[in-house]
Amino acid sequence: MSVKIGGMSVLQSDPHAAAVTCCGLSASPVSPQDAARLAPLFKALGDPVRLRMASMIAARPELCVCEITPEFDLSSATISHHLKTLREAGLVDCERRGTFVYYWIRPEALGALSALLSPHQP
Repeated sequence: MSVKIGGMSVLQSDPHAAAVTCCGLSASPVSPQDAARLAPLFKALGDPVRLRMASMIAARPELCVCEITPEFDLSSATISHHLKTLREAGLVDCERRGTFVYYWIRPEALGALSALLSPHQP
């Protein structure tokens, strides 16, 4: 269920729904359903490595894991773990092509975070 202000939806409860660019934390309290849906996104971004990975992925239409790995002094297993966490949180999606996996940001997830964090405009 979405929070409504003046007939406009603040957040979408369906993680696959298009984000609405209205209102935010300062406009009304977040519903329990939206808090439960959005908390994992914030938790995933709460790690500096995952925040950097999400930023790298968001900066391009898609990014190969082979372009992500060299940017970090981490094992491939740790890189995979961080990318899996971003994927399970719903921030990124991916597709295997041959031996490589390509990642892209899920715009609806960024839109939901953005809608929540944007200042209330009367």
